Amino acid sequence: MANESKTELITIEHFRQFKDQIVFEGKSSDNPTINKLLKNASKKGSGKGFPDFMISLNANSDLLIVIECKADIRKHESENKDKYADYAVDGVLLYSDSLSKEFDILSIAISGDNERNLRVSHFLQLKNEKKVTQVFGDKLLSIDDYLNGYLKSPEKFRQDYNKLQQFTKLLNDTLHSYKVLESQRSLLISCILIALEYRPFREGYKHYDNSRDLANYLVDTVVNSLKTANIQGDKLENLGIQFSFIRTDTSLSTKQNILKNLIKDIDENINQFIKTHEYFDVLGQLYVEFLRYANSDKGLGIVLTPPHITELFSELAQVNKNSIVYDNCTGTGGFLISAMKKMIEDAKGEDEIIKNIKSKQLIGVEYQSHIFALAVSNMYIHQDGKTNIINGSCFDKEIIERVKLLKPTAGFLNPPYKADKKNDIEEFEFILNNLECLTDGGISISIIPMSCALATKGKMYELKKKLLEKHTLEAVLSMPDDLFIDSDVGTVTCVMVFKAHKPHPKNKKTFFGYFKNDGYEKRRKGRIDMEGKWPLIKETWINAFINRDNVDNLSINIEVSAIKEWCPEAYLKTDFSQIQNNNFIGNLKEYCIYLFNNGLSKEISINSINNENINLNNKKCDYFEVKKFFDIYSGGDKPKPDDAKHWGGELINSVENQTTNNGIKEKIEFSEQDKIFENFISVVSIGEGGKAFFQPERSACFTRVKGLVPKSEYFEKFNKYIFLYFCTLLDLERYRYGYGRVLSKDRLGETILYIPIDDNGEPDWNFMENYIKSLSYSSSL
Repeated sequence: MANESKTELITIEHFRQFKDQIVFEGKSSDNPTINKLLKNASKKGSGKGFPDFMISLNANSDLLIVIECKADIRKHESENKDKYADYAVDGVLLYSDSLSKEFDILSIAISGDNERNLRVSHFLQLKNEKKVTQVFGDKLLSIDDYLNGYLKSPEKFRQDYNKLQQFTKLLNDTLHSYKVLESQRSLLISCILIALEYRPFREGYKHYDNSRDLANYLVDTVVNSLKTANIQGDKLENLGIQFSFIRTDTSLSTKQNILKNLIKDIDENINQFIKTHEYFDVLGQLYVEFLRYANSDKGLGIVLTPPHITELFSELAQVNKNSIVYDNCTGTGGFLISAMKKMIEDAKGEDEIIKNIKSKQLIGVEYQSHIFALAVSNMYIHQDGKTNIINGSCFDKEIIERVKLLKPTAGFLNPPYKADKKNDIEEFEFILNNLECLTDGGISISIIPMSCALATKGKMYELKKKLLEKHTLEAVLSMPDDLFIDSDVGTVTCVMVFKAHKPHPKNKKTFFGYFKNDGYEKRRKGRIDMEGKWPLIKETWINAFINRDNVDNLSINIEVSAIKEWCPEAYLKTDFSQIQNNNFIGNLKEYCIYLFNNGLSKEISINSINNENINLNNKKCDYFEVKKFFDIYSGGDKPKPDDAKHWGGELINSVENQTTNNGIKEKIEFSEQDKIFENFISVVSIGEGGKAFFQPERSACFTRVKGLVPKSEYFEKFNKYIFLYFCTLLDLERYRYGYGRVLSKDRLGETILYIPIDDNGEPDWNFMENYIKSLSYSSSL
């Protein structure tokens, strides 16, 4: 018979070897906080309850390890994890839920009464979070492995990053109150972080009582540290100039303890984050926060790439220890830091290879001196990598030749986005510049405005042709619309992947990925991966890209030329197999509410017209273009109130660019009869692009709205049920349109809908009508 005391003994013996690192407690605790949290944690539902063992770590008071043992491996885990008294996993997660109000909890469930058949499960639940993540595998580990795994876990990174963001906001407010300029705040932080790398400064700054002396000591320490790191000549002089404001800033150099307290706070909150989470572009994130409300760099088109996207670039390029990476628009160095991380991981601890990676295999060019200083600082903080950061223009011939000699194999860039359409350099020119410097077959990955991908005329179109004449377009990936919201920039972007110096082959298929949903959510603190969805989403994206998978609603491989749109939205196949009754019912309900609110119906009933149960998925369907059935009209400018077009006009609905009230803004008098229709579909063309409404009354469409009027040969086929069926199908195509890709007349006409057909392959109008009549709310239409 299984004996639980044997399981407990195995547990005790395992952790006994780490007795100098831990406080080991069983079924009770001397910690009053723990006792308070467990006073209602009984596995039987009421009263106090204690796990079999609890472990506090001497090195980290935030983490508490909780252990529950069962002798019988059949009692390891129940199906629903709700049999707390009987199963190890169920019980330990109950305690975790209570204790996570004050601690990060590592729960360990152990079952089995001998080491040969021991079952072990680990779970991590962070403080004040409900989410529980299984971690670490099925073996008991050392305390160091548990601590390091916890500190490096995605969950802990997310928690620490959120704290960093909160601190950054407070720091920004503090520096604002000290009247430190927004453009200088990141330089100040980078200067302090570099100085904190030098032990004498880290230990000695606390003893400075004179603020000016401390300011001079800070800048002198940094200049000497950079000189020691083999930064010489103009580069060193430029860095010294960038940091020199600290010596004379009124608040930093004259007011008592302000600089000292800043250094202390930055050491505790930022420096510790960097030490725990290596190779993360902290200065880039600080720069984004500090300039969020400043206009100084918006005109220069500077948009810093979020860290999870810089990491994605390295994954897509399959960067390894032998790669040489070049960023010709370096910014704060985010791409290079992410590449460094990936390359060092691949080096697997080989010191000589790691040394070469940092000193020879990372190349950057940055035009602006103050951002160049941040890039060098960032690389220094991450232990080198600053040797080949160049201050200058990437279009300078000498710089191009210098970079070519280093033979980069991968290029990453987020070029400045054009603010001045006439005078600014085109984004594609930066991509061509990056590709020029790469070795044959090298991979260049860039993130640029979607408008570049859509160009079919003018200079951008000519540059698209030039790119395909010299290089291969391997992939285009649509990015989330709000990706740069933390930089207070609304540009819709895409990622382009090119292979250098290999002209685009005829009949070559390019991979297009609709990578809009990265799992991040907009919150007051910015875009955050609240639910920890990104790692799995990233894996899905990378697998689809590497394997060139065709996945409905996600990815497709298509032959393209320069005249074509380079964006997934133009080519993806909608997965109509996923369409459900609820898609249609939602539209019917919305339309019924509009009728009721506008006095066009007396009540809203959930009832259907008929009680048939019609299975949409069993019906044979085929693909038809929208323009087969409809003439398409673009809404013109709405006349101003005093315009003669209103005089003596008919009272009609004004259909405008909105998604409420069936798209109707108001009623107006309007006299242009050729622009007034009834019984048609209106479609929003920008913003909420693709949202479709059935318009039964006399109406006119205005700016940013398209009208779909049935062609004469189909006019009698359309009634309100058919119109509403088509509206739902059109709604399924909305992902193709938005601010990045406006719904034009041609795009709408070429939109393909999946329509039920009869035995002759023609649209089955009776089926569509009967189907709508079978749905809830149809009796109120």
